[in-house]
Amino acid sequence: MTDTPAPPAVPSASLISTTLVVYALFGVAALLGLVSSGFPLIAPLFGIVGIIGIILAYVKRGDATGTWLASHYQWLIRTFWYSLLWGCIGAIIFVLLAIILIGLVIGYIIWVATTIWVLYRLIRGYVLFKDSQPVPGM
Repeated sequence: MTDTPAPPAVPSASLISTTLVVYALFGVAALLGLVSSGFPLIAPLFGIVGIIGIILAYVKRGDATGTWLASHYQWLIRTFWYSLLWGCIGAIIFVLLAIILIGLVIGYIIWVATTIWVLYRLIRGYVLFKDSQPVPGM
């Protein structure tokens, strides 16, 4: 006799809407970081809009357990924290190596690469979300 796994739970319409709101908040935060000048570029999701998005993601993550949305919440939360990590690494390099000017270039390269990476993850995650698919590998 074999044990067949239970089918994944179907998420509620409100949870699907909330996930879409988190994607939208992160998207707005990333675009604001991209088009603004100065330090918001350091960590594209660390503005107030991104912080609201991460709080909402943490609050709703438990509700998504067992559904295809669980991988999206994990994907979004990791995107936030890794963007913050790489933004801080860029800032440290920027400050420590600013004396010899190469730090300015390397810091900006890291910040731009982080912003592009965040946009890629948001677009890829949203495309999977739109098709009601989990994020592979999560």
